[in-house]
Amino acid sequence: MPRKTHLNDLDLILLSTASAREEGHLHPLKSSIAGRADDVSAAIAALLKRRLIEKAQVSDLSHTWKTEGDTRIGLVITAKARALIDGVEIADETIVGTPPSVPPRVGLKTEAVLALLRREEGASSAELIDATGWLPHSMRAALTGLRRKGHAIERGVRGDLKVYRLIAGA
Repeated sequence: MPRKTHLNDLDLILLSTASAREEGHLHPLKSSIAGRADDVSAAIAALLKRRLIEKAQVSDLSHTWKTEGDTRIGLVITAKARALIDGVEIADETIVGTPPSVPPRVGLKTEAVLALLRREEGASSAELIDATGWLPHSMRAALTGLRRKGHAIERGVRGDLKVYRLIAGA
């Protein structure tokens, strides 16, 4: 049975950005993730371990990940990772991951949450939890994830309930 390679959002951002560059360099980082140094460092370590990126000597300062003595070391995407980003099966691996630019698939819990948030009256925490079966902390994490993906979500009040809704036109 093929193993599945799971890519999280940060992995996908790093790999798809590198894949779009002719020489496959991870650096310079996109401005949207440049401020997340600890998360990026952890993602890079994991991608190196999984052999989805590799170290390479670079001459351009903007491609530098770190220096070792007088040598500039950069990170480049591997052929395996390029195939993963393109959705190609490789040997005993299959990709699981959606590029950041692809909208959520219909039927996913995230789409159900978005549908509830699009309503004029919004959705209370209880409504979101009932619709998804998530625990309260998972529901709050999902809202945070949607915000990070660019959805403008506001908190308001409906009667004595706190509700969340998408801000129209944002």
